Amino acid sequence: MASVTYENVTKKFGETVAVNDLNIKIEDKEFLVLVGPSGCGKTTALRLLAGLEEITAGQIMIDDRIVNDIAPKDRDIAMVFQSYALYPHLSVFENMAFGLRLRRFAKDEINRRVNDAAEMLGIQDLLDRKPRQLSGGQRQRVAVGRAIVREPKVFLFDEPLSNLDAKLRVQMRAELTKHHQRLQTTFVYVTHDQTEAMTMASRIAVITKGELQQLDTPQVLYDLPNNLFVAGFIGSPSMNFFPAKLKKDAGKVYVDTGDFAIPIPDSRTDTFAPHVDKNVVFGIRPENIHDSAFTPPSVTAEKVAAKVDITELMGNEINIFFVSGKNTFIGRVDPRSKMSVGDQVQIVFNMDNFHVFDAETEQAIR
Repeated sequence: MASVTYENVTKKFGETVAVNDLNIKIEDKEFLVLVGPSGCGKTTALRLLAGLEEITAGQIMIDDRIVNDIAPKDRDIAMVFQSYALYPHLSVFENMAFGLRLRRFAKDEINRRVNDAAEMLGIQDLLDRKPRQLSGGQRQRVAVGRAIVREPKVFLFDEPLSNLDAKLRVQMRAELTKHHQRLQTTFVYVTHDQTEAMTMASRIAVITKGELQQLDTPQVLYDLPNNLFVAGFIGSPSMNFFPAKLKKDAGKVYVDTGDFAIPIPDSRTDTFAPHVDKNVVFGIRPENIHDSAFTPPSVTAEKVAAKVDITELMGNEINIFFVSGKNTFIGRVDPRSKMSVGDQVQIVFNMDNFHVFDAETEQAIR
């Protein structure tokens, strides 16, 4: 078992900074997910840990050992790649045993490790097959099994589910979570899919443009994003944003978007009063916008006039795209809603759950 530490880690490709002064402490047995858009530096950060890229500055430690100059094979890590990287001419058993044979493990030990991993993954009946005879989900299990037999200190996953269809991704998310619980080993997982991050991670590191934006549990990232980027990246559909200005009238503070103005609850007035007359970005998640006919009880409800632009029936809810003046935004409303395209409606913002960001720094005002 092992902890992992990124200490002031920077990676440059020529003049391009892929990872900039990254500081992360990954605890022993933790499931940490690095998440961000394509090209943000998350895979580079993983490859630096694996030893597949050289660090420009800083250091990486596994436990208390600095691994900057240690060869990948000697770092006691195992990596599962996006492409699975299985040898097409070898059987499942041979693919899983390949690394152990290179390290000259005894035949009995190889058989034990491969069969134990195959049983854990439910692929005992596939050991004689070649990769071309397997489904995408089965290949993914083989790739995980090849890592498990190594019994490493740290497992690294580079977008291992991105090649699977949507239904299988859901299934494999649950399986990887179970494997983490069984193995009790440190997992470091890279994805651009915030749903994967939210459902599997102990903690999430949100990265963009090579820089760490926020590191915390999934719920804290959802409830208390530090900045505009994290707020927009975490959550599906994404948080709605409205350019606005804070105004004060008769002792109350309002968010004024130019098309509608909403009073801030008295309990939070002191937080925003110092920012009156400043440009801000008002944020509210789709799940906090309701059809006024089906407003949940005991919420601080503020009505906004809008026009229904598009409706998407999801079965358990309806995603509705609204237009209010120059603002377009989305709400997730009760499936009993009778709103139709073109309707002029009164919708409700739940002002118990909203966010305000400084328009210039993009940092949350709390």
